[in-house]
Amino acid sequence: MTEKLQLRVLPAVAADELQLHVAISTAMRVDANRIKKVDLLRRSIDARQRQVMVNLTVNVHLDKIDDGFRRYEPVVYPDVAGKQEVIVVGAGPAGLFAALELIELGMKPVVLERGKDVDSRRRDMAAISREGIVNPDSNYCFGEGGAGAFSDGKLYTRSTKRGPVDKVLQIFHAHGASDAVLIDAHPHIGTDRLPVIIKAMRNTILNHGGEVHFNTRVTDLIFDKHRCVCGVITADGREFHGPVLLATGHSARDVYAMLKRCGIPMEAKGIAVGVRLEHPQELIDRIQYHSPKGRGKWLPAAEYSMLTRVDGRAVYSFCMCPGGVIIPAASEPGQLVVNGMSPSNRGTRWANSGMVVEILPEDLPEYDKYGELKMMYFQRDIEQRFFEAAGNTQCAPAQRMTDFVASRPSSTLPPSSYAPGVQPGRIDLLLPPFVAGRLQKGFEEFGRKARGFLTPDAALIGDETRTSSPVRVPRDKDSRCHVDVRGLYPVGEGAGYAGGIVSAAIDGINTAREIARAYLPSSL
Repeated sequence: MTEKLQLRVLPAVAADELQLHVAISTAMRVDANRIKKVDLLRRSIDARQRQVMVNLTVNVHLDKIDDGFRRYEPVVYPDVAGKQEVIVVGAGPAGLFAALELIELGMKPVVLERGKDVDSRRRDMAAISREGIVNPDSNYCFGEGGAGAFSDGKLYTRSTKRGPVDKVLQIFHAHGASDAVLIDAHPHIGTDRLPVIIKAMRNTILNHGGEVHFNTRVTDLIFDKHRCVCGVITADGREFHGPVLLATGHSARDVYAMLKRCGIPMEAKGIAVGVRLEHPQELIDRIQYHSPKGRGKWLPAAEYSMLTRVDGRAVYSFCMCPGGVIIPAASEPGQLVVNGMSPSNRGTRWANSGMVVEILPEDLPEYDKYGELKMMYFQRDIEQRFFEAAGNTQCAPAQRMTDFVASRPSSTLPPSSYAPGVQPGRIDLLLPPFVAGRLQKGFEEFGRKARGFLTPDAALIGDETRTSSPVRVPRDKDSRCHVDVRGLYPVGEGAGYAGGIVSAAIDGINTAREIARAYLPSSL
């Protein structure tokens, strides 16, 4: 028989099978020899107290192994060749998960991706770091897998009420992610493992009758006589017909310009702007685990989350990457913008996070001339300013954290993970004053909350501007179709309805279901 059990144990016990069995037998008051197998169902680290503990939920097989135990039922995909086609624009998480859901529901996804396949992207990303060359169709933002393909692969989300979080994690697992994505409270995959998983998803789409087209940038929409969207035109002049699921990501500025040209209503949306903050990982471990010895042998690289309000606006950490690196994330020439990522083992000597300030459309009246694209132009101007300050290179301006707070230049900089290199720069002057001032006050407060966090050993690097979409493309709450233009389904981060891999995937799944409901009413 099997019994579910919740345990709270020391990290060393959680990491050692024999010690864990002893702890389970003690908690259940059974002979340890009766325990034939333990299935780990849930794992979380509790570092709120000085003694760090690990919370576990386990299935215990007593006396014999229950061969019928399965973590989930895998999805069975039908062959959809020849079925109703849906044009999926973008092969990021929203697009890929929408495509898989469409297949499950009996519709044929035709995925159009402006960039290259996930393997070919690597050469273009290397060119950004080594030569400062940005391919506007193939970079850290564009290409198979989207911006998430070469990120930490964080799968933690607070969007549990939006849709099937468990299904997203199970699909990742079915395509090659480790059991940890189903177990850990803050699951992640890692930039070194995500490409293989993304390719497996592509193969599922292709093997079941879907299509995937790379180097296929959408440049226009096709309308019928009722002004309903019924397809797209690509840069090479091809036409693809069907309802359009638009999942282009938050950096596709040419798509926003195309939507405006086509008369598709949009609205400016609040964003957040700031920097990447990089600490030695060893320092973050000591702070978060309350120990001068750091994380020791059994604990993972520590994470942190910071939040406060300064002068009526939120100041917070974003996309924290323990054991990670900072990367150049420009999507066009003439820009400098950075982001962060981590390998699966989170094993580098650095920790980084975005440190950003909330900005609302009403904060920027001087950009009103750009209408619904005002926040996009604000982002662009900051990225160009940093690029020019870097001497028109990707060698990012950087400033020691304490120097930034004190509004003074840094004569030297600590070692950094940022491959194109860093150079001393006055980030306190490059950022808009209302951003820099709030960050300075926020850092002072974070330093009081976590002793040692405000340190000269940490550096602010470049500008972090791509936290979310600067635009929301309004859609009907129930049908998820654009509120004014039938046949167009804006989805994910680029449409302003998601903020991360899992929430984007959920949005793609939910929208695919509504498309099937509209075009295959007998199927749902």
